[in-house]
Amino acid sequence: MIKKIGVIFAVSLALLSCSTQSPTEFSKEALADVFVAINTKEEVPFKDVLAKNKGKKILIDVWASWCTDCLENLPAVKKAQEENPEMVFLYLSLDRKLEDWHSSVERLNIKGQHYFMQSGWEGSFAKFLGLSWIPRYLLIDEQGKIVVFNQTKVSAILMAKNVKK
Repeated sequence: MIKKIGVIFAVSLALLSCSTQSPTEFSKEALADVFVAINTKEEVPFKDVLAKNKGKKILIDVWASWCTDCLENLPAVKKAQEENPEMVFLYLSLDRKLEDWHSSVERLNIKGQHYFMQSGWEGSFAKFLGLSWIPRYLLIDEQGKIVVFNQTKVSAILMAKNVKK
């Protein structure tokens, strides 16, 4: 019996050590993905979006106006904005049409920086995330490192010790 427990423990330990760690930096491909800015309609590489916010904490929300889960999480995201006014809220939309995205941001009164992921689910950024469902949340620290990766609930970000000062 003890031998079986030892084998189970060893196998479990081996499996845990083989698990993949969350990345702390964006891939070159993800940084090169091009998004459309909401107000200017300018095409902007993701690396430039990050550079614009250098030295700030950033909460990234990958969402779409047609996504029920995204809309259900929106009150929690807005609460996070109220509680963390120093943080940048960066919304990356997977809407199918620019018009739907733009009107939803206005209708839902979503404050923050907004970009349209024109390459969609097949783009470099989505592939970097391993995106299969939305919403997705990431937290970037002041040094530009990913400290919370690929969460489906904003509450996971809010509970992270890295959010508070």
